[in-house]
Amino acid sequence: MGAGSSTEAEREQLLAPRPAETVSPPVNSRVYRRRWLVLTVFSLIGLMQGMVWNFWGPIQNSAVHAYGFTKSDIAVLVLWGPVGFVPWLLFMWLLDKKGLRASLLLSAFFMLLGAALRSIPVKEQLLRRWLIHGGQFLNGLAGPTIMSAGPYLSTTWFAPDQRATATAVATLFSYLGGAASFVVGPLVVPAPNDTQAMTTVAFSNSSIRDRIQLVMYTELAAIAVLFVAVLVYFPSHPPVPPSVAAASQRLSYRSSICRLLSNLRFLMIALAYAVPTGVIAGWLGVLDMVLTPAKVSQMDAGWIGFWSVIGGCVFGVVMARFADSIHGMLKLILVLMLAGASLSSTWFTLTCLSRITHLPSTTAILYTSCILIGIFINSSVPIFFELFIETVYPVPEGITCGVVTFLGNLVTGLLLFFLTFYCKELSWLNWCLTGSCLFSLVVLLFFRESYDRLYLDVFVSV
Repeated sequence: MGAGSSTEAEREQLLAPRPAETVSPPVNSRVYRRRWLVLTVFSLIGLMQGMVWNFWGPIQNSAVHAYGFTKSDIAVLVLWGPVGFVPWLLFMWLLDKKGLRASLLLSAFFMLLGAALRSIPVKEQLLRRWLIHGGQFLNGLAGPTIMSAGPYLSTTWFAPDQRATATAVATLFSYLGGAASFVVGPLVVPAPNDTQAMTTVAFSNSSIRDRIQLVMYTELAAIAVLFVAVLVYFPSHPPVPPSVAAASQRLSYRSSICRLLSNLRFLMIALAYAVPTGVIAGWLGVLDMVLTPAKVSQMDAGWIGFWSVIGGCVFGVVMARFADSIHGMLKLILVLMLAGASLSSTWFTLTCLSRITHLPSTTAILYTSCILIGIFINSSVPIFFELFIETVYPVPEGITCGVVTFLGNLVTGLLLFFLTFYCKELSWLNWCLTGSCLFSLVVLLFFRESYDRLYLDVFVSV
């Protein structure tokens, strides 16, 4: 099956019953209705984590006036999300050894502490800024579990014909939170140019700060409710596994890391995922700054970002459901998605350079091209995750997705790091997005897919 694929001998060893177990039948599988409750709680926590992470980008003009932030400050606030992935090995070890409940409880606690920290209404501006940065960093620490554990949850709780759909829902709700912040922020927090001419600047800044504080209090309350929900009831796994793959023995933590890093096919597909998704995450985080030279208002930029992510989430669930019904088509789906992303990002980049290309640059064109970018790239995330797991099975899902999400956030972090130095003219950021899509498409064309986990569920369980 290629480098890093499991052999027949490995499959037999993993499926062999322990001495204390009976020989018949090898696996009793069952699905529980409570799986939807588990998926809902996990997804809502991902929603809130995404909202807090992307809170400042859509209202960067308001934040500049209210707190004296610079564009570099906004880039750093977005950068705390990728920085939170620095201790990702620790979170993946916790997920592998202690299960999903312990990992999610710790992540929800970090989110609660971060939301509380940034909501403290101190008057000292310098201290206020440090508290906001600290809160964003603590929220970023929840990222490794929230963005990596979706496939682990789907394998643990859902049958094979629902796994890709559950992965899509669990994974894309974090993106949905980022989309919600594009609307909630600009709708609740007024832009500086929305104030009346007779209003003094001091009163205007005070009003903006009050609105920002209101949104932060609301997010803190929602996170507190979800933390209590996880504390009261969130089992790590069902009493009986839903499939053969969920019941099978997996590689150890150390063996999994070594196997992933030595598997060339996995490294290929990991780069194909990390580069475009990492670039678009940083690009969307500062979309307001990207569209400002095109004379797009803060409100319009928020709606463009919202619909681009919403389109990706909806289309991602639809394509995941399609992948559940027609097995063995993951690579083809991804190739079509990345081809669409390459064309739409090229269109958007050239439109933003209308003074040179003389292409029409209207709000409708910017809406359309940007929404298409979000649809094609964001909807590819759950399909990529399923292909990762099929490629490197029997490596545990949490460890596999932890590695690739770390790589994606590493790309985002590098992009935002350069943005702190080159934030005056942002056309280079659009070219990075276009180049990342083309790079991923070329890598996918040379990738040879395999379906080890699907083989186990379809053939061994028969």
